[in-house]
Amino acid sequence: MNAVQEQSEEAAAGKSYRATVLACYTANFIGALVVNLTPILFIPLKMLYGLSYTQFGILLAVNYVTQVLADIVFSWPTDRYGSRPFIVLAPLLTVAGYLIFACSPLFLENPFPGFLLGTVVFSATGGLLELLLNVIINGIPGSRKATLLAVLHSFYAWGQVTVVLLTTVALWLFGAENWQWIVGAWGIIPVVNFFQFLFCKLPPQVPKAKRQGAALLLREKSFYLIIAVIVFAGMSEVSMNNWTSAFLERAVQIPKIIGDTVGVCLFAVMLGTGRLLYGLFGEKYDIWKLMAGGSLLACVCYLTAALAGFPALALAGCVFCGLAVSLLWPGSVVLAGRQFPLAGAWLYAMLAAGGDIGAAIGPYLLGVVTDHAAGFPLLKELQQAGGLSSEQFGLRSGLLFGAFFPAGTFFLLLWFRKYGNYRKTGGQ
Repeated sequence: MNAVQEQSEEAAAGKSYRATVLACYTANFIGALVVNLTPILFIPLKMLYGLSYTQFGILLAVNYVTQVLADIVFSWPTDRYGSRPFIVLAPLLTVAGYLIFACSPLFLENPFPGFLLGTVVFSATGGLLELLLNVIINGIPGSRKATLLAVLHSFYAWGQVTVVLLTTVALWLFGAENWQWIVGAWGIIPVVNFFQFLFCKLPPQVPKAKRQGAALLLREKSFYLIIAVIVFAGMSEVSMNNWTSAFLERAVQIPKIIGDTVGVCLFAVMLGTGRLLYGLFGEKYDIWKLMAGGSLLACVCYLTAALAGFPALALAGCVFCGLAVSLLWPGSVVLAGRQFPLAGAWLYAMLAAGGDIGAAIGPYLLGVVTDHAAGFPLLKELQQAGGLSSEQFGLRSGLLFGAFFPAGTFFLLLWFRKYGNYRKTGGQ
């Protein structure tokens, strides 16, 4: 088969899966919705129902644990029954979870158990989507998988920005007491996504006889390396994302509204822009080199934010870190797909779980360092010499410690390239 014929067949395959790709992009927007909507409602819920910060922490923890469990639990059924039943189920779980969440105050004197149940239901969507969207995109025929995955992951960033901004504006316009109507309005998008997946074409599964199962993967050193890469990628991305607001407000003394709208939102914009640019122009570039360069740039961004004496420079470090880490998580999925092209859903479940674990561990470690940095005698002298309060010194120390996450990603990528069956072809 000549190159012209291959390109013609690939273009035809791309057209036949256009609706599928659009449905996947919409679904990843929903993935951002189920993670980012509830935290914006914390203060209204505290004012209206007297919930505590500990209860909010429980809701966040349940969201994360449910997603990891969904990643793992649904991997085997997906391999056996295919993606269709579960990708159609995912948006319905979002709608059901939001209905339970929004209606709990109407039926319960203490609505927290209802909030908890609703969180479990809609958080399962996040786990399902992390697993299934990677399986579906990697199953589409053609050589543009890296491009499609990069654009797919950019829609999470666009979703984060959109949800944060529109929900904040809606609460300001309509009042905190109308939060349930806002949640209901967001539920329209999952309904649309349900019908998208109900009728779109889905790629065929890898036949069971050819599939590289879990037992074979567990014998491969490169499998453990790529899981370690995505764990550190999750730590690198989410640690800066989660701590930017508090760091800019308390350590750098930037007003909260500027720190959140400029710092947090622009971080997400840069995250999405990096992924979108790769999706548009990245086919001719080696994804491994871009990831390695991005991890080094992320180290510089962490160090700049932590050590900068000027607020604008610290803000720039936080914002441009979004661009630096933009390809680390989706790029890990691309490398895994190339390394194990015949793997089933179990591989993508492990990748999703690894990313989520990194996303949980990284911010936690930064919190521990922030709380305890000023307590060490040697560091206490540095704090006093710098004229910083304990809180400022702790936050800067936490972000300084965070530079180890992208540094770890870089060295793991070097190890993966040395020992893995590395393929650098642009779009393969």
